[in-house]
Amino acid sequence: MRIVLLGAPGAGKGTQCKRISVRYGLLHLSSGDILRQERAAGTELGKKARGYMDSGGLVPDEVIVEMMAEAIKKASQKTGLVLDGFPRTVNQAVKLDESLTGNGQRIDVVLNLNIEQEVVSERMTGRRSCPKCGAVYHIKNLKPKVEGKCDNDGAELVQRPDDSLDVVKNRFRAYHEQTKPVVDYYKNNNTVYDIDANRVVDEVSTLVFAILDTLIEVRSDRRQ
Repeated sequence: MRIVLLGAPGAGKGTQCKRISVRYGLLHLSSGDILRQERAAGTELGKKARGYMDSGGLVPDEVIVEMMAEAIKKASQKTGLVLDGFPRTVNQAVKLDESLTGNGQRIDVVLNLNIEQEVVSERMTGRRSCPKCGAVYHIKNLKPKVEGKCDNDGAELVQRPDDSLDVVKNRFRAYHEQTKPVVDYYKNNNTVYDIDANRVVDEVSTLVFAILDTLIEVRSDRRQ
């Protein structure tokens, strides 16, 4: 099964992708992680992306699509995968479909995490990170044992610049301008399931698993 998870920043895509990956034995492919890996490895694709990343610009669609298409191609068809942070634009979605079709594959289901801006703002502005180990906390929902200190190494927790209120608002606005049309693109293929991501994490997972369990059961019945 090949799954795309869509949603605004702070909707919980990374968390849900990890849970889906573990529950169904799928490969979790994060566009951000792959970009960083390609860059660190000094591959041709990584070199192409580096200039844009260093200047703070957006990596062009053709570079992202080529990178993700290669990662998807390497993935076992038996294992399946869940895509996190990709595609972000309609052009990327079109190019992804073209690439998959060329390999006799397709996107099976798109899970769209719907969330209100107020909820996103509370989640993201309340996050605190450890500059040493990268652990993430929240001032309300995931407090450290000692206020302001990392449980792992005692380092002073910080708020990342991209978790400030102004940045969060801008990222949410950019999502609706650029990525939300991707949902409409996939809805033309009847593959989109809308999920209320305003709920707590475990409740969102329950909704996600219910959809995927049903789809897997249907596919199993069709094979019999």
